Amino acid sequence: MDIRDMEILNALSQHGHFQRAANACGISQPAFSTRLRKLESKLGVQLVRRGNKFVGLTSEGEIALLWARRILQDAKGMQQEIDAAKRGLSGRVTMGVVPTAVAFAAKVASVLRKSHPGLSIEIRSGSADQIQLDLTSNRIDVGITYQNHTRGAAYHAEHLYDERYVLVAPRHMFPEPTNEISWQQAAAIPLCLLSSDMNNRRIVDQVFADIGVKPIVTLETNAFVAALVQVEAGLAGTIAPEFLVENIHLPPELVVMPLVSPDVSEPIALATAKESTQMPLVLETLKVCRALSR
Repeated sequence: MDIRDMEILNALSQHGHFQRAANACGISQPAFSTRLRKLESKLGVQLVRRGNKFVGLTSEGEIALLWARRILQDAKGMQQEIDAAKRGLSGRVTMGVVPTAVAFAAKVASVLRKSHPGLSIEIRSGSADQIQLDLTSNRIDVGITYQNHTRGAAYHAEHLYDERYVLVAPRHMFPEPTNEISWQQAAAIPLCLLSSDMNNRRIVDQVFADIGVKPIVTLETNAFVAALVQVEAGLAGTIAPEFLVENIHLPPELVVMPLVSPDVSEPIALATAKESTQMPLVLETLKVCRALSR
């Protein structure tokens, strides 16, 4: 067995398709299948349940996959530490981030790049569920996500900050804006909200359900940019995290009011797969996150 065997097994789990996994590994599909069968022969067990197409891994295959991911992470960590000793931190950090925390992630990326110009950083916006899957399959290095999606033995999570909410609306809807507004008042205007697959939307819907009101939702989106365009056009308001709004420029024709009655907050955490917590790039990312969240 060698690292290539581990990459092949991991690719098959990620893509769930022999040809796509082979393409990801840069080899032909027959060569991919031959290599996989040789790995099964070496281990003396069947790793893959086969039909006309990939069906899934056997129970032995799932055990092998866990070890393969550990081995791949250890190899990646070793390379990072050697590179850091030789020329400082370099390489690529991939962050999976819920849309409401993108502004925080962008600040983290800025600090990392200033301190370590050799780093390349990718920020992927996605749902909390997707981030959890991506951490498990090592498609991302760290996740900035809702803390309630980081429970379980496979994850390490550290609290960063509490997400609180504000209403952003066209000024003409509130000619005399106040220092705060109730969730019930917010429900009375047209709203553009995140789509229902996003955890933020589930939080917002639950608040409205708890106080017994039904909001007027005129547009749903998985990106806050689209919501803010609607707001700037004067067509709707939106409910956004306070941290996000504080870190973007809003035109004067919009008003921002904290939402109260009830006061709502959700903890945001930095999450990593347990086997990657000691990798140099992950440790440095954690250090920057801690500094920014104070």
